[in-house]
Amino acid sequence: MRRTALLLAAGLTAATMFTPAVAQAATCNGYVGLTFDDGPSDAHTPALLNALRQNGLRATMFNEGQYAAAYPAQVRAEAAAGMWIGNHSYTHPHLTQESQAQMDSELSRTQQAIAAAGGGTPKLFRPPYGETNATLRTVEAKYGLTQIIWDVDSQDWNGASVDAIVQANARLTNGQIILMHEWPANTLAAIPRIAQGLAARGLCAGRISPQTGRAVAP
Repeated sequence: MRRTALLLAAGLTAATMFTPAVAQAATCNGYVGLTFDDGPSDAHTPALLNALRQNGLRATMFNEGQYAAAYPAQVRAEAAAGMWIGNHSYTHPHLTQESQAQMDSELSRTQQAIAAAGGGTPKLFRPPYGETNATLRTVEAKYGLTQIIWDVDSQDWNGASVDAIVQANARLTNGQIILMHEWPANTLAAIPRIAQGLAARGLCAGRISPQTGRAVAP
């Protein structure tokens, strides 16, 4: 209160005190969905979260249930850093080759593991390898999950260079989603340039809407 009173005495109104945040929000002419698959882990998650925070980015982390169960502190760290957490199956199998009961187990156990770790109950699901079918969509619906694939594949899983990952992000337009992973070193190295590139185009990192499956304002 004392600081506020001093600022007001100096002729600074409440509106001017909070102008920077308003101005920053006004620079967002669109939103994109940055997504990172295959976490969490002690080896990669902390550095990724630090890089995202330092560059003012938020992202959706599609966690595997087996890792959420093994590294619950990292799930909590993701949530504490302001990230959104999605379901990426329990063991990352080719789900379209499995029975409906197996699909159900993969999704339900991941929902439970993420919730138990403190990451909330996911509303988004990314099928491993982007492979889906009608049976899988039925199981997703049972758990209230919206299926999220991607518009742009960074190819970071395939050895893409830092430059290539940055260029892939540069192709994003309003509402679109990019596939990245938490483990490639080149992805981590690309984050500052990804942030710069988005800012230069007036795009901000947003959340993925469970209603539309598109990136929207956080």
